[in-house]
Amino acid sequence: MTADDSYGRLDDDDYPAYTMGRAAEMLGTTQGFLRAIGEARLITPLRSAGGHRRYSRYQLRVAARARELVDQGTPIEAACRIIVLEDQLEEAQRINAEYRRGTEATNQPTDG
Repeated sequence: MTADDSYGRLDDDDYPAYTMGRAAEMLGTTQGFLRAIGEARLITPLRSAGGHRRYSRYQLRVAARARELVDQGTPIEAACRIIVLEDQLEEAQRINAEYRRGTEATNQPTDG
């Protein structure tokens, strides 16, 4: 791997750059919390060659949302389900918007 390849990963939201300890520190939570949301299958960290968990920036954002809900008193299993449903809703809204744009484009009157 060249230095250029490594620098390109700095912008990759899915690159597993953070150790469990660093991720927990950044989120202000415990490693046990990260393990719990992993066991709930909210996020699945990649593993290093040595078997250590590695987290991406995207996964850290998801974990931060889970922590926010848990801090508000939501049980961890419910927080994970809420986040999954929020993601599904966002995806459905994106698909609907694309469909509407496509429908509007095909229904445009033509000059003629």
